Amino acid sequence: MLHFLSSETMKRAVLWLAGILVALPAFSQFSVKGVVVDEENRSLPGASILLVEQGRGLVTSRNGAFVLEGVQGGSRILQITFVGYEPWSTVLNMNADRDLGMIRMTRAAILGEEVIITATRAGGQTPVAVSNIEKGEIKTRNFGQDMPYLLSSTPSLVTSSDAGNGIGYTSMRIRGTDANRINVTVNGIPLNDAESHSVYWVDLPDLATSVDNIQIQRGVGTSTNGAAAFGASINLQTQKLEKEAYGLYEGTFGSFRTLRNSISAGSGLIHDHFSVDLRLSELHSDGYIDRSWTNLKSYYVSTGYNDSRTLVKFITFGGTEELYQAWNGVPSDMLETNRRYNGLGAYSDAAGRLAYYDNQIDHYRQMHYQLHLSRVFTTRLYANAALHYTGGAGYYEQYKEDESLSDYRMEDVILGGDTIRSTDLIRRKWLDNDFYGAVGGIHYRGGRIGAVLGGGWNRYVGDHLGRVIWARYPGTSEIRYQWYDNRGIKSDWNSYLKTTFEGGDRLLFFADMQLRGIDYSISGIDDDLRDIAQEHDFLFFNPKAGFSFQVSPAQRFYIFVARASREPNRNNFVDADPAGPVPRKETLLDYETGYSFAGAGYSLNLNFYYMDYTDQLVLTGEINDVGSAIMTNVKDSYRTGLEISGSLSPVRWLRWNLNVTLSRNRIIQYRGYVDNWDYWSDPVNLPYQVEENRGNTDLAFSPGIIVHSNLDVEPVKHLHLNLSSRYVGKQYIDNTSSEERILDPYLVSDLRIAYTFYPRYIDEAAVQFQVMNLFNTEYETNAWIYRYYSGGKERTMDGYYPQAGTHFMLGIRLKL
Repeated sequence: MLHFLSSETMKRAVLWLAGILVALPAFSQFSVKGVVVDEENRSLPGASILLVEQGRGLVTSRNGAFVLEGVQGGSRILQITFVGYEPWSTVLNMNADRDLGMIRMTRAAILGEEVIITATRAGGQTPVAVSNIEKGEIKTRNFGQDMPYLLSSTPSLVTSSDAGNGIGYTSMRIRGTDANRINVTVNGIPLNDAESHSVYWVDLPDLATSVDNIQIQRGVGTSTNGAAAFGASINLQTQKLEKEAYGLYEGTFGSFRTLRNSISAGSGLIHDHFSVDLRLSELHSDGYIDRSWTNLKSYYVSTGYNDSRTLVKFITFGGTEELYQAWNGVPSDMLETNRRYNGLGAYSDAAGRLAYYDNQIDHYRQMHYQLHLSRVFTTRLYANAALHYTGGAGYYEQYKEDESLSDYRMEDVILGGDTIRSTDLIRRKWLDNDFYGAVGGIHYRGGRIGAVLGGGWNRYVGDHLGRVIWARYPGTSEIRYQWYDNRGIKSDWNSYLKTTFEGGDRLLFFADMQLRGIDYSISGIDDDLRDIAQEHDFLFFNPKAGFSFQVSPAQRFYIFVARASREPNRNNFVDADPAGPVPRKETLLDYETGYSFAGAGYSLNLNFYYMDYTDQLVLTGEINDVGSAIMTNVKDSYRTGLEISGSLSPVRWLRWNLNVTLSRNRIIQYRGYVDNWDYWSDPVNLPYQVEENRGNTDLAFSPGIIVHSNLDVEPVKHLHLNLSSRYVGKQYIDNTSSEERILDPYLVSDLRIAYTFYPRYIDEAAVQFQVMNLFNTEYETNAWIYRYYSGGKERTMDGYYPQAGTHFMLGIRLKL
């Protein structure tokens, strides 16, 4: 039994779930069945069936039949969708079992945009752990905060914000894995930076306003384009076609002088085939942390052509971000006295007084272009393809005191009779990059068989360079003197074949084979003047397989096994010690098994996972030849846990969603290192680093328990109240399992109130009010620590990231 089963918080979580299970039999259950066919009465296997109010769905069998059990009594909306056909819906008065007989779908006059993302999505019966977030939920949660905060109530997810209020640099972890191990695509196009593997949401402010739906696959999931999914994959689909013309204004005002303005407009269908949509957004916030202000601008434009079998769509979106740096966190000894402290940009002026450089900023611009083409050939066969290009350029600017001139390849300065070897200076580190490629897939749906053959090719060129734009003692160096530059070029390709096979009315087999190749080269010198030229090639085979068994129309069981391989990122290669081993690829075997049950007004989902890593890259305290920290391959590590999610809706105006993750995340036989500053006083007899053998330890930033609770109430029509709570258990800051280096557990609640009304001359008006951190909890969501020995004693430097206390946001939405 896993060690977390003895915790008091785990016991409370289990009691909450037990309360749900006790309540389950209290509600009446009815069933709905039918057969979905086309205009010529041919069955449509794989059509999506959705019960709107309960958020439940399934797909039709090979003969187009479906049975949906556990439907709650009263008025219910049933929706059916199928690629190339008009959506079908009906209102059912559920006071008895319903047999809808033959449901005839009509071929659509225009092709729906779901064809763009089906290659990278898991279907309703795919045996993986999935969370889907639809447009309505995105709309009610969107106050302008970054994407991780919109996803924060999904299972196994933890968020953090450098500025403390969810605007600016934000991050998330899923199952303890960080951003550079989470694959993200937009309309099937890779979003992860090819070198760092990360996604910087600040580069795309207010993207959520132009997102229609999101799917999160936890674990390895199904094959997708771009970076390896080592903890999860997130797929976003941008705005779909709206057939009627519209205009939309969304505004937000909140604490810390937060202000957001967003204007959207769409043409609707022009001549039954053409459409144009656009959005312009501006967002400003001072942030909770001192000087953590942000100025963000973004846009979205799409134009398309649709007919019954063809879709052509051009999409461009991007943003410009400028913000004051707040990366270093707050030293632990200041948390009690000044939780908003930001030491970045600090320097001593001519009078020796503390001052802050006013342009200690991060400035970056990023633009995305996508061209999609989809074509339906028959009811069984369709294809989609896309070309893409992403361009980005920017820098971060820093004031640095007393820097050695030689570190910048600058000559010593002779002033009078003195030789000056160091100077105050201002520098900019630049990144200018281009990323382009193509993705596509062919889809086949037969009686028992479904298949997708897809893949993509991408190329990245990134120029990294540093310039000194001012120096107190510049000597003979020119303004904007360049002291380093290097280039990274990376090509990657992948091809995959996903297949499903129905082994009867209840059994579905799934297989997925992906082949991925990477060619990566780096040339030039780095900011520490090291020659970092190197080349790397990888070829990965990533098979996946599983099955889903429909125990009954209301119960499903699945098993899934997958392999994933991941190449080291740029920093792993560049920071590696030239005299040490070259970082190796990481490999993951992911074992998942799940069970779901749905009834009248309730649902329950269980997912057990075991993620077995070989050569996972982690921080061990090792350093390279110039003293910078490096990541090391550890032979054996794992993550295992139980994800429990459920919903309870005894009446239409009340719904409670709850998810709990209980996990254990370990390194087998961890060996760590601590810098020894005393080495310099006796380099013959003292080690440069002190070695630690700590046995089996916990992986950093991997809480043993995560709980999310969402209570939605609609006391009167159009008035929604939501109480959202999240509990995150203890997290170790490093991989040593030391109780001296932890993030304390925290419980935080947010209250959201939304009212929608329909005045004359306006299609929709809504007012939303959100109080975050309702009970003013003091907590930190992230930290870093540096350990060293000096004078025979262990000492530390650290930085913690406090989050804002009680604060609010007021939002307005007007749609014409």
